This record gives sequence, structure tokens and C-alpha cells, in this order.
Amino acid sequence: MRLFSTFMPIYFNILSKNELYPIFLKVSELEVLIVGGGNVALEKLTFLLKSSPNAKTTVVAKNFIPEINVLAEKYTVKIITKPYDVTFLTNMNIVIAATDDLEVNLQVHADCKAQNILVNVADNPPYCDFYMGGIVTKGNVKLAISTNGKSPTMAKRLRQFFEEVIPDDINELAENLNTYRQTIKGDFKEKVKKLNDLTKNMIDKKTKL
Repeated sequence: MRLFSTFMPIYFNILSKNELYPIFLKVSELEVLIVGGGNVALEKLTFLLKSSPNAKTTVVAKNFIPEINVLAEKYTVKIITKPYDVTFLTNMNIVIAATDDLEVNLQVHADCKAQNILVNVADNPPYCDFYMGGIVTKGNVKLAISTNGKSPTMAKRLRQFFEEVIPDDINELAENLNTYRQTIKGDFKEKVKKLNDLTKNMIDKKTKL
């Protein structure tokens, strides 16, 4: 009986399900605020700009490490050298709290929840409305990887794996399929069927090679 009770939590953990709903946000049309000026904020900013170079981003902190200033000059990033204040949330759509002060991070979270703003408190899953998972980008093709906040390291390794196995010319295929889609006649259902048949054949051919 003791053995069974010992393994029961593991059993239920295996059956747990990632219920996150993945979406792709047009952050070039949204206002993103990062609170913090240290290494964690740099990591979040770097991750965001790598995936979305035109993201409309503001970073606020009392002090900044040099690397953040370098990124701000290279991309369209607004730097505000001031302590966090709730007024900085005005017109913001997404907020990332990434300071080394837990009290400040939790205050950012509370202020965002009061205003119905999506917020992510770095390294603190219970205080996150969303996670910044691993992302693979090959031209117009983009994959997002999530471990439900359990293991960022695993998400990183999976990202590296897919970056290697997905060919760089997959973007050309996506472009060609888009061009072909414009020429298909018929209703929506018929177009979907033709595209499904075409891409299925491509996968079958690739498997046989």
C-alpha cells in the first residue's frame, strides 16, 4: 500500500495535460512593456526581438545593463530610466515583470490584473497569464513550443532540435503553396481538400526518400 501511495502523484502527473491555448500575436501592433533592467529583462527582450524584430516595446527600470541599451539602439525600443509606477501601464497590452525584486514584480502583477492587462512574472508561473516558450522561425513558418511552464530547458532543447530538422527552404514551399492557393477554383471546402491532398502527397514522398 505504501508503494502504491508513493507512486500515485507521479501517475497523475504523467496524465496531466497542457491546457494552454497557443496564439500568435502581432506585437508590432501591440504595446509591450518590460519592467526591469537586468539580465532577466535582457533575456525576455532578446527573446521577443529575435522572434518579432518590430515589436513595439518599452522597457522601464531605475538602471539598465549595457546590453539592453545596445538592443534599444538597434531596434525600436523605448527606454525609460525611472522606478516602476502604475502609470506606465497606460495603453499597454502585454506586460512582463522581470526585475530582481519580488515585491515589485508582484505589484506589477496586481496592477495588471486590476486593469485586465496580460502579464508574465518571470520565473513565477502562478503569476503568469502566458509563457514565453521556445520558438522556431523559418521564414513565414513559425513553431511555438510549450512545456506548460514546467521546463524552459526542455523547450530550448526542442527548439534546437526542430531548428536542425526543419529545412531552411520550407519557406519557399509555404510561398509556393500560397501562390497555388490563389489559383484554386471552387468553394472554401473544395480548396481545403485540394491543399490537403497536395501536402499529404508531399509528406508521403518525403517519407519514402
